[in-house]
Amino acid sequence: MPITLAPLVELLPWVYALALIPASLLHTREHFWWPARGAGYLGLSLVLVAWLQAALNQQADDRLGLAMAGLVSVLALVIIDYSRRYLEGELGQQRYVLALIGTLAAVATVVTSTDLLLLVAAWIVSSLCLHQLLTFYRDRPQALVVAHKKFLASRLADVCLLLATGLLVRAGGDSSIAVILDTVNSRLQASGQLGWDLQLAALLLALAVILKSAQLPVHGWLIQVMEAPTPVSALLHAGLVNLGGFLLLRFAPLFSAAVPAQSVLVVVGGLTAVLAALVMMTRISIKVRLAWSTCAQMGLMLLECGLGLYELALVHLLAHSLYKAHAFLAAGETVAQARQHALQPVVVRPGLGDLLWALLLAGLALALLQGAWTWLQPGHELPLVALAILAIGLAPWCLRRWQVLQGLSMFVLLLAAYLLWHQAAAWILDTPLTQAPLLLTGLALLLFVGLYLLQALILARPQGALTQRLYPLAFAGFYLDEHFTRLTFRLWPVRSPQPLTSPTGDRP
Repeated sequence: MPITLAPLVELLPWVYALALIPASLLHTREHFWWPARGAGYLGLSLVLVAWLQAALNQQADDRLGLAMAGLVSVLALVIIDYSRRYLEGELGQQRYVLALIGTLAAVATVVTSTDLLLLVAAWIVSSLCLHQLLTFYRDRPQALVVAHKKFLASRLADVCLLLATGLLVRAGGDSSIAVILDTVNSRLQASGQLGWDLQLAALLLALAVILKSAQLPVHGWLIQVMEAPTPVSALLHAGLVNLGGFLLLRFAPLFSAAVPAQSVLVVVGGLTAVLAALVMMTRISIKVRLAWSTCAQMGLMLLECGLGLYELALVHLLAHSLYKAHAFLAAGETVAQARQHALQPVVVRPGLGDLLWALLLAGLALALLQGAWTWLQPGHELPLVALAILAIGLAPWCLRRWQVLQGLSMFVLLLAAYLLWHQAAAWILDTPLTQAPLLLTGLALLLFVGLYLLQALILARPQGALTQRLYPLAFAGFYLDEHFTRLTFRLWPVRSPQPLTSPTGDRP
């Protein structure tokens, strides 16, 4: 009898967890890195075999977990190999390896678990292991302060998670995620309502995701956590922050019927995406720009889930993870890229009319392609709000090198590629699209149209009165993090770091 897909994928956390044993017993750099590298290669091979098994046998196992396991295994292998080269000559490498493997084992457990209690416990463990990575340089005050802020935000999120878990287990009578979702569907079919307990559970899960995903106003730790090694930043921004999006996708049937939770996701996620995008325009440091980008991207992902655009959110999650891992690990090439860019001919800055024309062309091209897609795939059209978000996001491609024909061609190619990804995401999730309330849809459209117009004005008139007034506020991050920082220090002051006088306990 062939090996089924689910048990094969569930071995992935054990691959990383068992690597902790030899990594903790071996004491030289040449030895304690090989368990981590071996786990990386074995984990990726395991997931590839699972995908092949699914393709050949057409099994209907957990496709979302399999997709996320593939993402985790790829990122794990790349980050482990990069870390080995990056930390050459550093003290405390064994401590780093153990924390990294522990984080990977916990994350793999989150994405492959079918039990809610295990999922929540693994998510909490991943945060604790990440804390050790963020404080790898224990003599750096900034690293300890920022990790302290993240620790407090994560513990508050854990409280929301545990309360939501209690309500969900109580409602379903079991901690199995499948049983809980069956309970959700049964209630909706019987009365059309979730009940107060499931509504409250969905709201608590949404709050936990907001806290874990570094949304405004508790986003400061994600922006400031730059004292950790670069591969830790890649792991955080490409992996752990995206777990919030995964939780929303896992419990899509619950959130689709919970309007209060949807409203919180749309409002907080939309405002975070808009404000973080504006702040990012004022930053020069490449890693800080990437951090604000992550904050904005996670806000957009939460908004997509709040609007019921789960296929779009899954495509966004996978693409953002791969992009952000590459962006952080390639951050050292920024100077060379800037020098090459300086040698290129100066391009005339687009005017406001050009940007509005690009948005109009993007909307028209999107409507035509959507019509063709609906004709080829009846019953698979995208909601209006998804089309609008795509048009706004891809509109600048219509001005590629200020050649309309070339820009439109690139736009159509990108959109066609997305539609294929969308179909793959629909197959993975196997969840029908749900229409969000009209008020939430209108709010999302208003936010993104407003952001596009505001950015168009700033780009067209960089010396204008609006830009001059907005720049100081955006440069200061709209002063949103200061209040949260004061509150965290008032509730739980951070201890000053002790200077390192000797490398006792650390092995090079």
